[in-house]
Amino acid sequence: MIRQSWWKYLGALLIIYVIIVGLLTPMKPGVYEFTPINTKAGKSFTADIITYNTHYKDSSQLRAWLKIDTSYALLSSTIEIQEVNKLKVTFDIPNYNPSTSDVVIADLVIDEKDEHFMVLPQALYITQDSSQVDEGALAWSLSNIENLSENTDFTFPFRWITEESMRNLFFHVSIWFAMFILLIIGIIYAIKYLLSKDLKWDIYSSSLTHVAIVFGIIGMLTGSFWAKFAWGQFWINDPKLNMSAVALLIYLAYWVLRVSITDQDVRARVSAAYSLFAFAALIPLVFVLPRMMDSMHPGNGGNPAFGKDDLDNTMRMVFYPAIIGFTLLGLWISSLYIRFQLLWESYMIKRSN
Repeated sequence: MIRQSWWKYLGALLIIYVIIVGLLTPMKPGVYEFTPINTKAGKSFTADIITYNTHYKDSSQLRAWLKIDTSYALLSSTIEIQEVNKLKVTFDIPNYNPSTSDVVIADLVIDEKDEHFMVLPQALYITQDSSQVDEGALAWSLSNIENLSENTDFTFPFRWITEESMRNLFFHVSIWFAMFILLIIGIIYAIKYLLSKDLKWDIYSSSLTHVAIVFGIIGMLTGSFWAKFAWGQFWINDPKLNMSAVALLIYLAYWVLRVSITDQDVRARVSAAYSLFAFAALIPLVFVLPRMMDSMHPGNGGNPAFGKDDLDNTMRMVFYPAIIGFTLLGLWISSLYIRFQLLWESYMIKRSN
């Protein structure tokens, strides 16, 4: 029995692993807030910085830089620890920026001997009335960033927009991946039915599609909670969200279609044909059209997807097992549903005889 059901136990173990490791692994230190965000060249600038998951004690171990592009950096003049997660940092901004632009954008880099170094992209906007690029480049290049402290603990990367909700990646995205895999397998069985007219393949296809629809609903709900944290609302007028909802509604119509047709052969033929149409509509709705419009959803409409700094190797060690685990769970549920439908069909045949 164990030999035949090994994949079920594997799926259960992977999901338990994802829940425990995905929820209990700490996040790396990060910058939570940086204020103010504007200054002028040639002025002394003091910023209040609130950090996350830090335990600062000794300011002599702290360093901070403003960084422009990959070539220019400016070391802070003073750093004051106000609380274990709150700093007051002063930068003496040179008279000129290493650019002819009226405004340059600087990233913030903070390093501490016993903590992981952290970066806040686009932290400060620096304006200048005039420019002397050579003097600006010389002044900014005097403080190159080097010898940053690496945290070798098993931690997840901190991203200030998503913060702890980053862990929802293991559930929201993985469940949607599992949904697509189940739909693809369901399509294969639908084609097998159309070629053979064997009702067994219709039961396989419909069962997998029904479970995939449930996974799609769960994925939509987990995505809504993520949107509430990141964007302040459970639902926004966004092409990716709207198109995904339309695709899910198309598949919900598949559910209604099967219930409304009583003739077994007609239901199987119509369901198989409709599932092919629904999947053909799903691809452009979810993967093509949102990329052609402005979208706040990662990976669409010019908004970058999670990069190597967000989805690092520690998160991959949970994310990939999550996809496998939820896919195996979906197959397990589908197999139970298939067995139930086969038993029900057998019972109805005996009853009719």
